[in-house]
Amino acid sequence: MTTISINNDQITAQFKTLGAELFSLKDKNNKEFIWEGDPNFWGKHSPILFPIVGSLKNNTFEYNGNSYSLPRHGFARELTFEVIDKKEDSVTFSLQSNEETLKKYPFSFELQLSYTLIGSSLHLGYKVINTSDTVLPFSIGGHPAFALPKAFDSYQLQFDGLDSLTFNLLEEGLISDQTKTIEIPNQQLNLEYPLFENDALVFKNIPSKSVTILEENQPILKVNYADFPDLGVWTPVNAPFICIEPWFGYSDTPNNSGKIIEKEGIQMVEPNSFFESNYTITLL
Repeated sequence: MTTISINNDQITAQFKTLGAELFSLKDKNNKEFIWEGDPNFWGKHSPILFPIVGSLKNNTFEYNGNSYSLPRHGFARELTFEVIDKKEDSVTFSLQSNEETLKKYPFSFELQLSYTLIGSSLHLGYKVINTSDTVLPFSIGGHPAFALPKAFDSYQLQFDGLDSLTFNLLEEGLISDQTKTIEIPNQQLNLEYPLFENDALVFKNIPSKSVTILEENQPILKVNYADFPDLGVWTPVNAPFICIEPWFGYSDTPNNSGKIIEKEGIQMVEPNSFFESNYTITLL
């Protein structure tokens, strides 16, 4: 596995070719903002979720009368990407379908992940290219984990423009129809572990398009995700990090038909076309 670094005069970012995963983001004072990946809590840093987000019902889907199996969040995070462009302040990775991916996901594709530093921001770009002659169904999402070195309840999440949050509850990893609404005075959600006792908070079509992490009410980092309709927020109980996850799509519902082209939240790319989206992490 190779590691890649990019930098400018304000921040430095590092990536693994395995999963094209961001594993370090530091400011000019050498402060680290990405979770270290301690496997006692969670051994990842910022994996890419593709070609599904979340879990499939029975971990399977149907296409053209055949059944296929995919693990939670898909397979891209476990595969080695190729570096196809590298500059001092940017890098682009590529993953192409192959014999092994076609056994699990019968579609030809190229997935490109690009990372670009502009000022104190890291821009993360996703490009899904349909290289087949059939429609390409997929979901895609980010899963960056941000380090919280102080006590968990020292932190708040600010959701721009919202005074309440409504999220769908999970049942054994699947999205239920049951929702919960919580008030957030001053647009701020105080972080506390009981929020995550039932796994992630999943927001379908969330109106707010940015989340700011505050440390003792002082903003330290902002995630802007204007392109993305859905959002996950997650941490394991007692872990010193928070994940802010922009998504296109989410887990299956319990009453899902199993057919991937009917999956709620699925995206479609026509043959010889592509999908693009991006989000930004800004150090404040």
